[in-house]
Amino acid sequence: MANVQREMLISHDSTETRVALIEGDELVELYVERPKRSVVGNVYLGKVKDVLPGMQAAFVDIGLEKNAFLYVDDVVGPDRRQPEARRDIASLLKPGDPLLVQVLKDPMGTKGSRVTTEITLPGRFVVLMPLSDSVGVSRKLPDEDRERLHALMEATVPPGTGAIVRTVARDVADKEIVADLQFLLRLWKRVSHQAEEALPPEVVYTEMDLALRLVRDVFSSEFKRLVVDDKSTHAKVVSFLKKTSPELVKSVVHFRERGTLFDAYGITPVIESAMRRVVELPSGGHIAIDRTEALTAIDVNTGRYVGRKNLEDTIVRINLEAAVEVARQLRLRDIGGIIVIDFIDMAEAQNRAAVMERLNEALERDRTKTRVLEMSRLGLVEMTRKNVTDGLFGVLTETCPCCDGQGRVLSDTTRRIAVQRRLEELLVSSTSNAFLFAVHPTTYDLLMAPGMNIIASLKSETRKQIEIIPEADCENLEVRVVIEGKTGFLRRSLDSLKRR
Repeated sequence: MANVQREMLISHDSTETRVALIEGDELVELYVERPKRSVVGNVYLGKVKDVLPGMQAAFVDIGLEKNAFLYVDDVVGPDRRQPEARRDIASLLKPGDPLLVQVLKDPMGTKGSRVTTEITLPGRFVVLMPLSDSVGVSRKLPDEDRERLHALMEATVPPGTGAIVRTVARDVADKEIVADLQFLLRLWKRVSHQAEEALPPEVVYTEMDLALRLVRDVFSSEFKRLVVDDKSTHAKVVSFLKKTSPELVKSVVHFRERGTLFDAYGITPVIESAMRRVVELPSGGHIAIDRTEALTAIDVNTGRYVGRKNLEDTIVRINLEAAVEVARQLRLRDIGGIIVIDFIDMAEAQNRAAVMERLNEALERDRTKTRVLEMSRLGLVEMTRKNVTDGLFGVLTETCPCCDGQGRVLSDTTRRIAVQRRLEELLVSSTSNAFLFAVHPTTYDLLMAPGMNIIASLKSETRKQIEIIPEADCENLEVRVVIEGKTGFLRRSLDSLKRR
């Protein structure tokens, strides 16, 4: 990873903020924030609304549209270290209790936020845990650095307070780490004071915006540069780094060229491809990504690749390419939750092991926590990836109004039959003998297609006068009665419409 050139791009305008992480010449992570910001990391003084002993959970009103969900294991209490089976949510909380909580996950679909009472305040080098009493150091650091930093924290963190030293603190002077800790302690003092004065539900701490959050959490000396296209955002980033990591300020560049920043780096087409279901592989195979409410299924296919030797070699090559691309797409699309990867069946155990090794290597670059199970004999790999937000797909897309998220729409024949039946129902149920109906333009084309004779058939069956016109504001299956009455009245009305 150290040999891969990394860059961070921040693009901001009045509509959205976008942050891209580049490794080599590849876009590997993309985050988008619009006026409706993420609430992950925000701290609220909430009020317990319901306690559900059967689920060992509670719902907390934090002032958002939906109540937040709090699981018993996310409640800090005197019995925290007891076995899970002995912890009882009803003994910890009751309806009406004021409660200080922090958001772990944004609201998703029909679900509210997920919250915890274990507050954490992240800094540049340290994460403060004011309600804990444990001190830790990132496991990604070498043992020698971990021992040194652990001793530093033991000596400087106040009793009854917890903290974790972040990976980015590896080559940072002790005094800078201590200064970061002192800043977080002062911040917690302000947050706790505001919580004492607040009336629930009320926000008492708001997490940084997307740009500063990623600069704080990700940007380091490993990056070649950080490019920002907005003047005020550039100034904000530089100001933040001057206070936390002055040596990195020289790596921040203000983009002033013609055109857009993302177009200059060729990122726009990559974002468009990230919305597609099928992703091509270098050799000609492909993966297909399908999202369901419960999980994300990723199917690996040989596509047009037929190989040069035997079938097993062909399959192994496709699966190895797919393992790398799957890991990249998980990061790029920020897919979370349960993920099932259906690799092509392989006969040899050593080939299955090679594909799993390639997948795990590719996932090592992922900052988000993942857990991967062994590949089954059928080539299925089950894994989980920490789910915090709706991901790129959830931010940039919405449910299709035609198929309601099914991914399929009614066929022309089905639509024509449905509308024909609706017309028959309206004609039979009314005593009027003349009608002017309006339907969607595409439905109109189906009804009036040569050889259908639907209107003539309805006239013959009901002995009523019928006229149909296309209306763009009609729904696909809607049949709107525009005029209903006697034959003479319909003729006069149609003549009037024509004259207009």
